[in-house]
Amino acid sequence: MKDHNTQSYWFTSCPKGLEGLLLNELEGFGLSQLRETVAGVEFKGDLESAYRVCLWSRLANRLLLPISSFSLASADELYAGVAAVNWTEHFTAQSSIAIDFIGTGEGINNTQYGAQRVKDAIVDHFRETTGQRPDVDLRQPDIRINARFAREKLTLSLDFSGDSLHKRGYRIAQTTAPLKENLAAALLIRAGWPGDHGALIDPMCGSGTLLIEGTMMAADIAPSLQRETFGFSHWHGHQPELWQALRDEAYERRERGLQGRLPLIIGYDQDNRALTAAQRNVEQAGLSEFITLKRQPVDTLQRPLLGDGSTGLVLTNPPYGARLGDQESLKGLYQELGTVLKGEFGGWSAGVFTGNEYLGFALGLRSHKIYKLFNGAIPSQLLLFDLFKGERVSQYDAANSNASATAKSMGSDSGKGSGKERSVNPWGASGKLSDGATMLANRLRKNQRKFAPWLKRQNIHCYRLYDADLPEYAVAIDCYGSAVHVQEYEPPASIDASAARRRLAEVSDAVFAVLKPEQSEFYVKQRQRQRGDKQYQRLTEQSQQANKSAFEVMENGARYEVNLADYLDSGLFLDHRPVRKLLAQRCVGKRFLNLFCYTATATIQVALAGAKESLSIDMSNTYLDWAGRNFALNKLDLDRHKLLRADCMSWLSATEGEGLEGSFDVILLDPPTFSNSAKMDDVLDIQRDHQRLIEQCMDLLSDDGVLVFSNNFRRFKLAAELEQKFAVENISPATIDKDFARRPRIHQCWLFRKSGEQST
Repeated sequence: MKDHNTQSYWFTSCPKGLEGLLLNELEGFGLSQLRETVAGVEFKGDLESAYRVCLWSRLANRLLLPISSFSLASADELYAGVAAVNWTEHFTAQSSIAIDFIGTGEGINNTQYGAQRVKDAIVDHFRETTGQRPDVDLRQPDIRINARFAREKLTLSLDFSGDSLHKRGYRIAQTTAPLKENLAAALLIRAGWPGDHGALIDPMCGSGTLLIEGTMMAADIAPSLQRETFGFSHWHGHQPELWQALRDEAYERRERGLQGRLPLIIGYDQDNRALTAAQRNVEQAGLSEFITLKRQPVDTLQRPLLGDGSTGLVLTNPPYGARLGDQESLKGLYQELGTVLKGEFGGWSAGVFTGNEYLGFALGLRSHKIYKLFNGAIPSQLLLFDLFKGERVSQYDAANSNASATAKSMGSDSGKGSGKERSVNPWGASGKLSDGATMLANRLRKNQRKFAPWLKRQNIHCYRLYDADLPEYAVAIDCYGSAVHVQEYEPPASIDASAARRRLAEVSDAVFAVLKPEQSEFYVKQRQRQRGDKQYQRLTEQSQQANKSAFEVMENGARYEVNLADYLDSGLFLDHRPVRKLLAQRCVGKRFLNLFCYTATATIQVALAGAKESLSIDMSNTYLDWAGRNFALNKLDLDRHKLLRADCMSWLSATEGEGLEGSFDVILLDPPTFSNSAKMDDVLDIQRDHQRLIEQCMDLLSDDGVLVFSNNFRRFKLAAELEQKFAVENISPATIDKDFARRPRIHQCWLFRKSGEQST
């Protein structure tokens, strides 16, 4: 065990954009040999220094103690390198563990697989040395281990923080999309708080994070003083006496701070639910007598009188909308806020944090400083203002720029010949498109002309009109009847965030100019890699029962419920249209098995085409409920066509030796690329696991049956052993329709037979 005076190298992580602030904070702790890196700061210090960072850092996410580093070129080298660490030196087999794996490279295609190999190596090390093994607990582990893979090198670290340090312990209630506590602290620091300010006001306080963090800063309260557990609590090197001494010191500083004269701190909100959440959090933080909360709309806000004549700070994080359609309604809120700031708070300072620069223009104020930060993954800005009386700029101070032009409202047109008023793009520029939007609009019209005969001939109503045809506009535009679904591909880091947002606004301009959707039928999302259960979760806070965003579409005579607002995926994979048609043709009078069935869209077409019976399996209650609604829409016989909630991997393993051989004539196996959902007994990696899955499916297939295997992993390679064992036919080109010709590797598809001639 190391003495607490032993100097070690540590890494403190933080949100991107806060590195400089974190470095200054650590300097204030008296730490040495500091080095700023991407999303963090390295330093050298003893155990007391590490404890102090965990207790006092307002900006850090995690504190990591590196314990091993080695070169890595394969999954086997990963396992060997981790197994070589003497883990019993750090914790016992009775401790639960969790692994955070960051980075990919040669032999490690995804982070979940990397984490699995690290876990296996640690568990095996304990089995060999103690005869026991630690359990895995992803929610509240005793020991959290960080594995970072970069530049062919893996670094293993013990996570001293455990849960992220932004979790102070006072947030017991929250509103939609609350600020993380360390980001709130950063905003306060950037705005000059506490400084000489005599007051802090948040006119849209939500769950009260800015107010609580501001009070703790003014009262010299350690941000993590209320936390009950840390990552070092079960570490063999932990020294409880040293830790308790630092906590005692922090309690003394808190008492002195709260007994002093504190600034006036007031939070307003017009939402009673938000105020209730804020009140609960303030009480949990023990700060009820120092923070005032009031229900009041922004446009009635008045400056409080400060007896000593000092000025204050107004700092707030207004909503900025999840969809383009939300943002026009928010423009008025920003205008009201700008009017109140200018009219009521002359001589004060103000800060507005927003993830939407166009709404920032609507404040009508000239900022003297702009800080670019990230709110989670959303590029955002902190706009700082010195509020002088009589100085007000026009509503959009961007002098004929595309950004300001795009931010203005077009109003509405009369919808010629429709007999009703049509909603138009809230981001459009008074009837005139920018050069970029014009170019995109021309491409949409060209694609319309190209697809029109094919769509009419095939009676297709749901299709992809545009798929990043122009490199500048990296979006997919899908039409579901009259509804339009825009999916923005996540822009690379090399693309300036403001430019990316401006281009997305131009996409909106072009869509409204060419396709003219109703405002309620226009949807925008950004596609990002989904992990664990996230693919099953709603993107909005609407009630599960209400299901207000769902509507019905048709394909090949089948009725489907789609939802373009609440989930990342719509409920209908458009690229699989030819696969569904192929299955319908092959399943007349046959027994059909649909594994990883999603919303069972393939089963619907198979059943309507005359399949004898079917079984559709998925582990998601969300998708199976959705599939059930699809079954009801098409009036399917539930005695012959069944839905089963199960982990497909476990279900397939359970069928072995159960006498189910030859039970199905056609099987669809369309798994995700990767899944580590808590509902599964194992981790699914399609590249690693596909051979076993296919062989298990072939055992269930009748002698003259066919397995349709598909996946959307673009680097996927079929195991050569399968082609030696079965009759295999790659039919991928035949399953890519005209609207996906630009992206032919969106999925790959094979037919498997036990023997016989190949035929498509």
